Amino acid sequence: MTTVIRARRVVVGDRERACAVTLHDGRIVAVDDYDAPLSAGADEVVLAGDEVLLPGLVDTHVHINDPGRTEWEGFASATRAAAAGGVTTVIDMPLNSIPSTIDVAALDVKRATATGQTTVDVGFWGGAVPGNLADLRPLWDAGVYGFKCFLAYSGLDEYPPLNREQMVAAMREIASFDGLLIVHAEDGPTLDAQPPAAGRRYADFLQSRPPVAESRAIAQVIDGARETGCRVHILHLSDAGSLPLLAEAKAAGVRITAETCPHYLSLFSEEILDGSTHFKCCPPIREAGNREALWRGLADGTIDCVVSDHSPCTPELKKFTSGDFGEAWGGISSLQLGLPIVWSEARRRGHTLVDVVRWMGRNTRDLVGLADRGEIAVGNSADLCVFAPDDAFVVFPERLHHRNAVTPYAERALAGVVRQTWLSGAPLTVTLDPDRDPAPRGCLLTRVPASEGTHELA
Repeated sequence: MTTVIRARRVVVGDRERACAVTLHDGRIVAVDDYDAPLSAGADEVVLAGDEVLLPGLVDTHVHINDPGRTEWEGFASATRAAAAGGVTTVIDMPLNSIPSTIDVAALDVKRATATGQTTVDVGFWGGAVPGNLADLRPLWDAGVYGFKCFLAYSGLDEYPPLNREQMVAAMREIASFDGLLIVHAEDGPTLDAQPPAAGRRYADFLQSRPPVAESRAIAQVIDGARETGCRVHILHLSDAGSLPLLAEAKAAGVRITAETCPHYLSLFSEEILDGSTHFKCCPPIREAGNREALWRGLADGTIDCVVSDHSPCTPELKKFTSGDFGEAWGGISSLQLGLPIVWSEARRRGHTLVDVVRWMGRNTRDLVGLADRGEIAVGNSADLCVFAPDDAFVVFPERLHHRNAVTPYAERALAGVVRQTWLSGAPLTVTLDPDRDPAPRGCLLTRVPASEGTHELA
């Protein structure tokens, strides 16, 4: 089946242009001028004047929690939310599920659980924890996209952190097969030295996780990467004070990249009321001035990517009754909302949709080596997002597809509406009544060596 989508605004590479994009057998086969003639037998879709055609976004930081904590989130609900938000590829984090993805047997369990449940395409991270050094190469050979470690307590006893020596040993092993280590960069000893988070005051929670915990951890990661040659990635950067460290390391040739998240780019600590535990995440949301410095780091390329760090839980675990930041689970659900959140803030600062696609599509796909998506180009997977940037909506949690209606964005107005998402050349239908939707048809992604071409779909 061949489909031609015509749009007056299409993000292609580093610019917008009027285009006719031809899709065939799940791939983009042509990007022509808007008025290019329709080939015989092709279907035609003409976008409205207020709509922009974007590539489907690639979110490389999603906690789906399935199996084991499916009541927090699951493959069915998470990937439906992704589709509704213009995200066509997600990479699932190795923790919060039971078992954690720290060996091939656990990866097999994860894949078996996901099979037949995914509305969009899903790949998997592996984990680096004490004692699984010998499992890293087998996990890589089995198709994970890299390995996540913590340098401080993760919140889960089954996923302990690495100390510096263990981290360097993991780096050395991962460098031997040119893999990728992704790091939750907060320094455990620094956090242990702070007054523990307790009570309703957000200021106390913020004090319990100071910026220096991030900068010290990032310095350790940089030193380890310089020593071993390992490719490393800093997860969910919240401390703008660490940007000079990253910029200097990049300039010196250290193989390091970094991401931040919609909540760090849109929210700020001064607006968070005491007891508002739906804002709790680790590292924490910091001051408004810090937020603006993060935007500058994104603009100058020190920060490479924007990802959701979608980390949901049940309402009970947020401790809304007590409002105790010490007891509440840390994590923010925004998989469905990431594009409009980032666009709402980006447009205010003079950024374009080309910038947003670079941060949330091209750079994220480059991080994991998914060369065939994240960009509208001939040969790529026909994963697309129809976006109305000048439309707006109010966030009502009960209308989101996340399993639990918990979000700090409740009743916020956001610019930009995802009107349709396409996966492999066909439109996705996602409603609030999943029983009426077609069967999920996303694929499970398996990393393959670059020499073997595009990624196979398992």
